[in-house]
Amino acid sequence: MFKELGERVESTVLEGIGRSSARWQERTPLKVDLLESDEAFLAVFDAPGVRREDVEVRFDENTLFVRIDRFREFYDDHDMRLPGRGLSLDGSVDLPTDATVDAREAEATVTQNGTLRVRIPKTETGREVTVDDESVPHDTDGDSTEEGSSDALGDTSVDTDDVGSANDAETGLDEEEIPDGPEDDAFEGPDDGEQ
Repeated sequence: MFKELGERVESTVLEGIGRSSARWQERTPLKVDLLESDEAFLAVFDAPGVRREDVEVRFDENTLFVRIDRFREFYDDHDMRLPGRGLSLDGSVDLPTDATVDAREAEATVTQNGTLRVRIPKTETGREVTVDDESVPHDTDGDSTEEGSSDALGDTSVDTDDVGSANDAETGLDEEEIPDGPEDDAFEGPDDGEQ
């Protein structure tokens, strides 16, 4: 009789501890590392015992959200004594406020060592464009009219479909004939550090 009472007390105490532990685990955010390369951000969440179908990943306003709904396996020849693992786990990580990413191209992978990796590629907000001179017919006698010279040197339009560097043989201009560009302080573009 005392043995039976002791087993009941032990079972009740262990079950209470297990449920408290599970609730604490469910309220604690998943541990996460955020890494950055030139091409992407990589978030690595601790997710032991998780299967692909248990994971939901969502990206909203520069925050990555992860929800994991795990299921316990039951064994016919064993009784549950300590239900200590949380079943619903959540986590999130904020990307830098200036990050520009393509969430549609994000990839999530559950690894064999118990982590969830979410890779979110960066997008280019702009790119550097090389400005070329328009090709002009080569003047054989060395005289050029002001109008022809103005057309050859005054046009600074950029054709983004034909980006490359100008070749002196193609333009017919010597390096000394190319005028200097506008002063550096007259250019009002993004700072070098911005993306």
